[in-house]
Amino acid sequence: MKSQSEPYSDEHRPLYEVKANLFKGLAHPLRIRILEVLSAAPEVAVSDLLAETGLEPSHLSQHLSVLRRHHLVVADRRGSLVYYRLAYPQVADLLAVSRSLLVDILETTRDQLTGSATLPTLQP
Repeated sequence: MKSQSEPYSDEHRPLYEVKANLFKGLAHPLRIRILEVLSAAPEVAVSDLLAETGLEPSHLSQHLSVLRRHHLVVADRRGSLVYYRLAYPQVADLLAVSRSLLVDILETTRDQLTGSATLPTLQP
């Protein structure tokens, strides 16, 4: 029997469960940062990812492992160097859409806060 913790391990699971596993792979700020760095270039060496993220090598390795397990990135070894790239270009699209959504949410929240500043205050 396949482990329930393995993403995409059961092809008969409902699509919403598979999607939830995808989002679990995205559910850490540093993994989002790694994907943003990878979306800006065709491929990035691990040494450059270390410099861009400021992570310790072991922590970067753990995050990259999660991203690989969720099929978000792929790696190529050339000699002693390892390069990463997005597994699918749609990952960059997903990041762009989420950024746009976040901007809209923040603007709405700002507008609501600005509107609430003009409400009368309650007197005790």
